[in-house]
Amino acid sequence: MNSPSARSETNPLLAPWNTPYAAPPFSDIRPEHFRPAFEASFAAHEREIAAIRNDPEPPSFENTIVAMERAGRDLDRVSSVFFNLTSADTNDALQEIEREIAPVLARHYSAIHLDGALFARIAALYDQRGSLDLTAEQHRVLERYHTTFRRRGAGLDEAGKTRLAEITERLAVLGTQFAQNVLADERAYALVLDGEDDLAGLPDFLIDAAAQAAQERGLAGKHVITLSRSSIEPFLQYSARRDLREAAFQAWTSRGEGGGQTDNRAIIGEMVRLRAERARLLGYENFAAFRLDDTMAGSPEAALNLLNAVWAPAREQALREHAALQELVARDGGNFTIQPWDWRYYAERRRKAEFDLEESEIKPYLQLDKMIEAAFYTAERLFGLQFTERKDVSVYHPDVRVWDVKDEGGRHLGLFLGDYFARSGKRSGAWMNGFRGQHKLDGGERPIIVNVMNFAKSAPGTPTLLSFDDARTLFHEFGHALHALMSDVTYPSIAGTYVSRDFVEFPSQIYEHWLEQPEVLKRFALHYRTGAPMPEALIDRLLKARRFNQGFATVEYCASALVDMDFHLLADPGEIDVRAFESESLKRIGMPEAITMRHRPTHFTHVFTGDAYAAGYYSYLWSEVLDADGFEAFEEAGDIFDAETAKRLKEFVYSAGNRREPTEAYVAFRGRPPVQDALLRGRGLA
Repeated sequence: MNSPSARSETNPLLAPWNTPYAAPPFSDIRPEHFRPAFEASFAAHEREIAAIRNDPEPPSFENTIVAMERAGRDLDRVSSVFFNLTSADTNDALQEIEREIAPVLARHYSAIHLDGALFARIAALYDQRGSLDLTAEQHRVLERYHTTFRRRGAGLDEAGKTRLAEITERLAVLGTQFAQNVLADERAYALVLDGEDDLAGLPDFLIDAAAQAAQERGLAGKHVITLSRSSIEPFLQYSARRDLREAAFQAWTSRGEGGGQTDNRAIIGEMVRLRAERARLLGYENFAAFRLDDTMAGSPEAALNLLNAVWAPAREQALREHAALQELVARDGGNFTIQPWDWRYYAERRRKAEFDLEESEIKPYLQLDKMIEAAFYTAERLFGLQFTERKDVSVYHPDVRVWDVKDEGGRHLGLFLGDYFARSGKRSGAWMNGFRGQHKLDGGERPIIVNVMNFAKSAPGTPTLLSFDDARTLFHEFGHALHALMSDVTYPSIAGTYVSRDFVEFPSQIYEHWLEQPEVLKRFALHYRTGAPMPEALIDRLLKARRFNQGFATVEYCASALVDMDFHLLADPGEIDVRAFESESLKRIGMPEAITMRHRPTHFTHVFTGDAYAAGYYSYLWSEVLDADGFEAFEEAGDIFDAETAKRLKEFVYSAGNRREPTEAYVAFRGRPPVQDALLRGRGLA
């Protein structure tokens, strides 16, 4: 680590972290520490890069690539703490700093990636790579450096570099504002339920959670539905009040589109234009072509082929589902056509009728603590991991829990943090992030990884209950966490989840399969009042119904992915009317009127808070081909915890980082390329 500046004596972000496992000292960190910490770490990183650039010795892997791997650790440390907080536990002070620092950070990294002398050293090594006596891992790291610098403009002329830096900086500003606007709309909204009529149809678990949400907002005696998915979705499932369902749904789907300061439509238009211009500067026809050139898919055409292959049967299935729901309305004597705010309500009634199953029957068995245990148990059975809760590690919010993770030999692997409950300072959704990554340089470091959720918190003294979708989300994000925690590579830049975007979801999505295994459910799906395990008959009904409503689920997802792609296939977008563009895209694919996109553009944070999923939302479906086919390897072995299959999964996926091309990694695990049919079978669309 770099020598701390003089200010480190009073700034915990710059001082050594003399804490258990060198975890961030959250109890000591204040918003006012971040500006000076960023300034000091920017300066330190610039000195390190200058030393590499100006090294009089000929470039070598050690004095160029390894030196760059070591550089910037202070900045990584400060950034990881800061941006985790701005997404999971933000406030006005942090948001102000975020608006200031986002363009500065973009400018800083642009200067590095556009540095001609630095790139010349990397290019010289790349050109000689066959004669450098590098290990396979070192070859991969060198190749990734060369690719990254080239894709970020290192080969452009000076005018191109200047313009690309301007675009990158502006996109950072816009992405930050987009995210803050969505969060502002989510924080501002509360549907207050006042009286028994407003609670009609709601199960006890939702009433209790809504009472807790009201209590937190100073509305004791009332009930509040928020725009957190774990609050709004069950409300739409159960509320018998069609007028309240419509009000809540309209608020949920119009985030970022309400006019005024938090409206994201102009931001989207500018971001799409700037991304297209960046792609053209780099020699690509459009942003989608640029984005997918460095993925498993390789091209927009390949991604669209998969999306379209799934869209057609999913749409047909959704239309059949719609007809069945419309019959329920008619049977009730209703004289209205099913609208998007009706779908979940009538789908829940249909599930009850067809499978004798409803979410309120399942949820008492899915306690949050038990589902955490189930995720840990699965990791222990597959990979020999051990989890011990720690109370001596500082956390950034009282709700956050910490576990020490050890491998089968008792060796410390890392720290795992769980942040499970929705709150006003946290953006919506669920994600994995890291406070520190893994590597083996200079004695190495072990990762500190966090899973962030937005589950509706129960009243004090009662367990938080999850829907089956919530529990699946928990397993999904924990799969990401394992990918980071089990990483076993030498170089930071290829560790853990630093893999292709359409491969990164594979380790998380395959992990979801273990949740629905009877062996796991019988052990951990225990009734929160009686402690009785979920009855076998209920497990059977649950598993038989797992393909229920899959037309709807697939359509709302695929529509989002297709509209994302449409935005980024534009070669020269010009002025965009975002709402009209969305409408035209959906019309072209024949979007059923009773279904909306899972993420409408104005609150599509995956796509418009940064480039990670821009033109890349398809990647969940691409990875689903891998996960559906991959889990069948365990089924073919006759044991969902088969040791040999798990060993290959660990060696070639979970611990491998980005040592290999993703297709090569998958084939090494599976023994052959993936088969698409498994995805269609899994969704009941074959």
